[in-house]
Amino acid sequence: MITLNNVTKTYARGGVRAVDNLDLHVRRGEIFGFLGPNGAGKSTTIKMMTGILQPTEGTVFIDGVNLAESPEECKAKIGYVPDQHEMFERLSGFEYLNFIGDVYGVSALDRAARMNKYLDMFELGDAAGSLIRSYSRGMKQKLLLVGALLHNPPLWILDEPMVGLDPKSALRLKEQMRAHCDAGNTVFFSTHVLEVAERLCDRIGIINGGRLAAVGTMDELRSGKGDETLEKLFFELTEKDGGEEL
Repeated sequence: MITLNNVTKTYARGGVRAVDNLDLHVRRGEIFGFLGPNGAGKSTTIKMMTGILQPTEGTVFIDGVNLAESPEECKAKIGYVPDQHEMFERLSGFEYLNFIGDVYGVSALDRAARMNKYLDMFELGDAAGSLIRSYSRGMKQKLLLVGALLHNPPLWILDEPMVGLDPKSALRLKEQMRAHCDAGNTVFFSTHVLEVAERLCDRIGIINGGRLAAVGTMDELRSGKGDETLEKLFFELTEKDGGEEL
């Protein structure tokens, strides 16, 4: 569902490589967790996957389509939740969701059904008529999630999606992620909560210093290391320079 071929992102000032020659393939039907220390290149990678940033080198494919050549086709398949709440705060929740529905061409019937479903799921219905600037951090996160799922995209790309969510909403999101992938779709998400990644993900990629340190199932990551936790594996891998693909 996602393929990165030799993707590099260099920022002009100082020629720093935020992402360095990254090769990665994320399959249909899997929850893929993307982990790394602060500044490792996670958000830069995600922004290149979603077309917000252009790679300095390399190619991104979404469902076999070259993102640089067909950006609208690729972006229509993605539901994206960023790590920052950059929203139109003078709109109400309903106005924001209707704007998103217009952008993606969601029919009135589907729009109403999905808005009701997700607003109820995240207990946001009573606040949807209020201005977004009055929302708490958690409420804004919930609204971003509803907006990202409104056009029923096959690929969810979620950057720290559980930050700010209450436990009930976090559980419901995890249930939706699993159901989405069980239906043959894909979820790619970053998180710093290693316990969540260990329990939820089908495969995990760990990035360090802009390079992929390891990728695989938990069993593959543990190969030859007994029953080590993801937390211990993470610290071992991110303390090394470079890495290996599993």
